[in-house]
Amino acid sequence: MIGIALWISFFLVAMAIILNAYRLLVGPSLPDRIIALDTMYVNSIALIILYTIWLSTRVYFEGALLIAMLGFISTVAVCKYLLRGDIIE
Repeated sequence: MIGIALWISFFLVAMAIILNAYRLLVGPSLPDRIIALDTMYVNSIALIILYTIWLSTRVYFEGALLIAMLGFISTVAVCKYLLRGDIIE
């Protein structure tokens, strides 16, 4: 049963990444593209966690944590740049 759930989850997360890539490329405004990129970070973390569950190992959890931290910091930096024009005050 877990195998079927994993395959369905892989498919749904892959579709979400494809839709985020479309919004990233075609987005009508820059904030829409930033939100799409942030959502791609979250979906890539989900994909790594699903892959880790599929392999029955704990090796890739640190990679998912690093992607989460870098994704958050980069989103905050880009938003500060758009709002103020400068990242460091």
